[in-house]
Amino acid sequence: MSASPSSSRPAHGFSLKGKIVVLTGGAGLYGRGLAHQLAEAGATLILASRQVEALQSVVDEERALGHDLHCYALDQGDERSILALRDAVVKQFGRVDGLVNNAVARPMKSLDAPLSDWEASMKVNATGLFAITRAFADVMATQGSASIVNIGSIQGMVGPHLPLYEGLPTHPIPDYFFHKSGMVNLTRYFAAHYGPKGVRVNCLSPGGFFSGQDPLFVERYSQSTFLRRMADDDDLGGPVIFLLSDAARYVTGVNLPVDGGYTAH
Repeated sequence: MSASPSSSRPAHGFSLKGKIVVLTGGAGLYGRGLAHQLAEAGATLILASRQVEALQSVVDEERALGHDLHCYALDQGDERSILALRDAVVKQFGRVDGLVNNAVARPMKSLDAPLSDWEASMKVNATGLFAITRAFADVMATQGSASIVNIGSIQGMVGPHLPLYEGLPTHPIPDYFFHKSGMVNLTRYFAAHYGPKGVRVNCLSPGGFFSGQDPLFVERYSQSTFLRRMADDDDLGGPVIFLLSDAARYVTGVNLPVDGGYTAH
């Protein structure tokens, strides 16, 4: 005999109402759209990055729409800054229910860039990712429930398709492939470690995001997807909200491609 549905689990589990959520990098390529959609879903949203002035502009714009946003400084390459952010959030709000690891540094511009650019990338995107996830997950574990969403990339899932770039000034950069691939398996590690304490950890891997690229690249890339287009601001928020929300209460250790079918070939 199957169990009856619980009346304590309403269909609106996709809501983030009442949840304290930290979003790193809330004013950039993915961050600005995510900030609006997470706030619109009801989260009390804390934006954190080095670009505090840019974040404050986002906060002001979203508060004008009736949303509850706050911003803090964060240098993800400095563990002291990470711990200061965590402690400030817990002090002000008493808990933290969600962390979206969206911040990324892109110092490396080519394959033959100085090795120092690779090292600077890893300091934020590998070591920093580990440090901020561990710092917040430790607090979340004492609460008994929370969700962490890592914003990865399909470039952490597959190698570069070089014909997309032929004849164009843009090209794939190796450090991004390395740290986004590592993010996927680090997600699984943290999901295993913190799962018994009620903390879910998942990764979302977006595909190509339209940001004014050369029309030839846009055409080539779009033809490589099943949906025949690149992603935009409306495509990422829904999956992130799902993973943060109680609707995904039994989902952890997952890497979810949000790529229009690019990696499904």
